[in-house]
Amino acid sequence: MDVSNPIADVVPSAHGPVLAVLASTSTPLTGRAIAELTRPRVSQPRVARILADLTEAGLVDRIQAGSASLFTLNREHLAARAVEDLATLRTRLWERIAEHAAEWTYPPEAIVVYGSTARGDGGTASDVDLLVVRPAAVDEDDPDWQRKLTALGFAVPRWTGNPCEILDRSREELRAMASAGERLLSEIRRDGRAIVGSMSLVPAPQAA
Repeated sequence: MDVSNPIADVVPSAHGPVLAVLASTSTPLTGRAIAELTRPRVSQPRVARILADLTEAGLVDRIQAGSASLFTLNREHLAARAVEDLATLRTRLWERIAEHAAEWTYPPEAIVVYGSTARGDGGTASDVDLLVVRPAAVDEDDPDWQRKLTALGFAVPRWTGNPCEILDRSREELRAMASAGERLLSEIRRDGRAIVGSMSLVPAPQAA
């Protein structure tokens, strides 16, 4: 999965970023505004041509507002649901990871995605980096816990095509990392997104 532009996995052309912008809002937008919001950036003339194509196909509605044209995704179109699903792949990944963890014998206290996938600035080869906070009552070598971690580590690449790296730590081990001034904790706190639990479980590293 292209973690910066997930829709590109299925719509590799510049149509993808344009559709992603339209799927993210119900507010009518000008072509200029759509161009400014595209990631990766698509030029305004290219956006205008794409909007003309999509309007002709009926997937986009064009609204005349004085001398300006405003555009919205036609959510009654049969393809609109597919567009919305593709545009929200990262959110759907978070949901699927949380659903997976909810079925564990000992659910983790927190799962935090961090790194390029959390920031949304990677690509198709980017790792899905996860911090999994192990419950205090579960030993690091607990066979069931390790099976669940392994299962998640295999599932994420099946869902996304991206490698999955799991950092398995208890709260106590995280505090030890903070005491040692581990810079990784700063990166996780800065970019991380809690899929399960709270970011408050990630302590700030102590200054040297």
